[in-house]
Formats: sequence, structure tokens, C-alpha cells
Amino acid sequence: MKTFIVAEAGANHNQNYEQALALVDVAVSAKADAVKFQTYSSDTLYSKNTPDFAGYKNIPKLIKDIELPRVWHRDLKLYCDDNGIEFMSTPFDERAVDELYDLGIKRFKIAGFEATDPRFVKYVASTGLPLIISAGIGTNLKMIESIISWVDDVNPKPDITIMHCNNAYPTPFEDISLLQINAIQERFPKINVGLSDHTKGILVPPLAVSLGAKCIEKHYTLSRTLPGPDHPFAIEPDELRQLIENIKITEKTLTLKDSNFTMSELGFKKAMRSVIAKRDIKKGEVFTIENLTTKRPCLETSIPAYEFYEVIGKVASQNIAEDDIITRQML
Repeated sequence: MKTFIVAEAGANHNQNYEQALALVDVAVSAKADAVKFQTYSSDTLYSKNTPDFAGYKNIPKLIKDIELPRVWHRDLKLYCDDNGIEFMSTPFDERAVDELYDLGIKRFKIAGFEATDPRFVKYVASTGLPLIISAGIGTNLKMIESIISWVDDVNPKPDITIMHCNNAYPTPFEDISLLQINAIQERFPKINVGLSDHTKGILVPPLAVSLGAKCIEKHYTLSRTLPGPDHPFAIEPDELRQLIENIKITEKTLTLKDSNFTMSELGFKKAMRSVIAKRDIKKGEVFTIENLTTKRPCLETSIPAYEFYEVIGKVASQNIAEDDIITRQML
């Protein structure tokens, strides 16, 4: 199954429309399936009484300074449509849900910090659109079961992808807990599972795909030197392209071998071993471990090394010189 790759532009537009378009261009060039922004307002996302935390100060003002101007929605979607990439934006309030739904988006993403809010989850799920839900901070398998039940309450036939996620920015490698992907898939076999990744670099997402992740989301930026809270842990354009290429390579590796030889191995068959005369053998002489050995090559007419002990005890039908390749006609 092809991995659905979401290039997470998030707030890295810095309220600059040309920068937002440049982010779309990067995602298109990297061959992502979707580019995703975030739609929130400082007054509906945080209480004005929010204390400083995690190194961030004056949270309401910080959010105000990185809000996506909602008047961009239509033009951004049209630009994405024209460039053959899906437009997404994570809603953080009911107004954003309504606006994005009316815009004709294909699916909704529910962020990790919002996924444990049944009121908001149910509102988004009531649209009936496919959902990508980050199961991050504050979640375990029991909470994921609750999240799915909230969706079921308002949508009897939900299309859900649960994204394993760690909501530390950046996430230390020792905290990413990739085996949670397997645990979620085993507990909820009918649900697609993915990874919303906040680790540094591009190593982790392909590893997640190798474990069965069907969707990958990764923050990216035009440059980590740009001002703003999300730029420092995001990957840059060349890294995004390499990440997606690595995922495609990973997909190619996830097959089962269905024959003794793959197509690429056929040209190397002769490098296998076959049964070889260890010394001169006379006609009528019994083959033993003293007069036979195994060496390369293995030819169409030779006896492969794995049949060595089946040859022992048989009789030579002709004279055989030392180092001759034993054939079935010689038995």
C-alpha cells in the first residue's frame, strides 16, 4: 500500500502569503501527497490566562503572531489544486471546521492536543469526512478506543487513520516509541495507522513505514533559520525530498520472496556452489567425502551443493578428472 505523505507546513508561513506558496511549491517538488497548514485563532485556542510553559512565553500573543490568515484558505486550495497536491489545514475551532468543509477539503486532521477533547472530536467527525487523528500526548490504547468511540457516536461508518505521535517539539529519539504503531494496529485491525513525527531529521518516518505506518506527517520549512516556534525542529526542502524518496525505497523493500531467486539474483546463480571432484575418480568408483568436495560455480548441468550428501554412495559412470564439475550423467 502506498504511504500517504503529508508535508506539514503548519505555521511556517510566518503570515507571509508568498512564503506559504513557496512551501506548497516545495511539497509539490518533493512529491508529497498533501500539504497541510493549521487554522486557529489565539482567542479560541488558549485562554488569556494561560501561563508560560515549555520555554514559551506570552502564549496568546505567540499564537496571534503565527495565525494563518483565513482569507488565504480559498486561494491556497486553488493553488494546490492547480499544482496537483491536496490542500489540508488542521482546524482548531468549530468555525475553522465549517470554513474548511465548505471549501471542499477531502479530509480533516485532528491534532494531538485536541484529540482527547470529545466535544471537538465529535464536531469534526460529524462532517462525515475521513479523519486523520494524532494519538499523542495523554493517549494510550484505552484513550484511542475512546477517541474511536466518540467518532462512532456521530459517524457510523468512519474512515479513520490513527497517527502515533509524541507531542514534544522536538521529540527525543528514545521517546518516539515506534512499536506503538504495531500495538495500535493489533488492537484496532480495521483502522489505518500512521506516524506524526516530530523527531529531528529524516530517519524515523521510513522506519515507521517498515513497521506498517500507512500515513506519515512531517513538519518542514524553507529554512530552520527563520523566526518562529516551529522552524527549528522542521526539516528543510532537500531533506523533505530525501525523506519522501527514502519512504518510497522502504515501500519497495516490503515484499515477501516468492521463489528461490529474485530477478536481480538470476545473473549471479553461477556464484553458488556445486559438487566438484576433489581428486581423479575412476569409472565404477564410489563417491565419498574423500573424493568429492564443493566449490563454485553452479551451472545448469551441475549438481548443486545442497545435494552433496545425496551423491555420496553413488557410483561414477565415467572417469572424472580432479576439479571437474559433477553432472548427473556422471552418476
